[in-house]
Amino acid sequence: MRCVALVVAAGQGIRAGGEIPKQYRPLGGRPVLRHSLELFARHPAIDAVRVVIAEGHGPLYEQAARGLALLPPVTGGATRQASVKAGLESLAGDPPDFVLIHDAARPFLSAALIDRVCAALDRHPAVLPALPVVDSLRRTRGERVLEDVDRDGIVRIQTPQGFHFGAILDAHRHAPPAGFGDDGAVAAWAGLPVFQVPGEEDNVKLTLPEDFTAAERRLIAAAPRRTGQGIDLHRLVPGRRLVLAGVEIPFEQGLEGHSDADVVLHALTDAILGVIGADDIGTHFPNSDPRWKDADSTVFLRHALALLAARGGVLEHADVTILAERPRLAPHRAAMRASLARLLELSETAIGLKAGTCEGLGAIGRGEGIAAVALVTGRFRSVA
Repeated sequence: MRCVALVVAAGQGIRAGGEIPKQYRPLGGRPVLRHSLELFARHPAIDAVRVVIAEGHGPLYEQAARGLALLPPVTGGATRQASVKAGLESLAGDPPDFVLIHDAARPFLSAALIDRVCAALDRHPAVLPALPVVDSLRRTRGERVLEDVDRDGIVRIQTPQGFHFGAILDAHRHAPPAGFGDDGAVAAWAGLPVFQVPGEEDNVKLTLPEDFTAAERRLIAAAPRRTGQGIDLHRLVPGRRLVLAGVEIPFEQGLEGHSDADVVLHALTDAILGVIGADDIGTHFPNSDPRWKDADSTVFLRHALALLAARGGVLEHADVTILAERPRLAPHRAAMRASLARLLELSETAIGLKAGTCEGLGAIGRGEGIAAVALVTGRFRSVA
């Protein structure tokens, strides 16, 4: 049975504050949307992932989804219901058996919750994660508190909500264009029997500014972290390009090495490999292999980042020190920092970049080479 995850990210997220829609705001160093996309993309029960985005949000989406193997996004409508319908219609040409519809503003769903919803779809056409209401309920008018509301049989509904694809597509095609709070309500309106599975208290929806504050605190408290260090040194020689942090630096000499000898990216690669306890860069890319002759060192860095992601890790911070007597690197610092931000998929504020000399001491001080030292921090969904 084929199952597709449809992530709805077409809202504007105004109530959450911030300068960009809430699904693209950073949370733990990554866009909110990316948290759920990473989980769906690697979950064994999910065969494909498609995101519904708002018109004009393409660049924000591309940044959030970079490096993930997803179906091309589709543009949603003016309401959540219209956006879901657009997403479902985009899948109709090659229809899956099941579809899981998830709100992008719920970044903390778990693999176990996905398992429960998918397992229930073997028995039911519509499945919703639900939580009991434990607080007392009262009806109010303005500031006045009125009568009790019986909470017996009342639950709180979450996403992802699972459906037999053909049934929920047909329900959306025939439903009135407005008035439904979620897809479970559309399914019930269409006469589909809707069933529940246990939801999760952690699977919160981020709506208000204080929700983001609480979410950041939770990530800081719960996420296992590891650090890694990398050091690299290459000799300066004539006839070579000088490449540092993925940026070509104008200079009469370059660094000697089998690849492009970018000491910054080499040090970062070793540091990331250290976070997951892997062997060093030379083991993965030996200089005896002709494939890596004059290779762009971004290949090495991306390999290390992919290994980190495969272990459930994500880079949080990088701090790099370059030691060079010459050339003067201060004029190139902004370009190097921007390059690292792009390559590491971090904000520039999460990257420390310093350059210094050795005051004439040793080989670096004599201008014979350049060295780099990198320290990185990685955060994991679980212990790697």
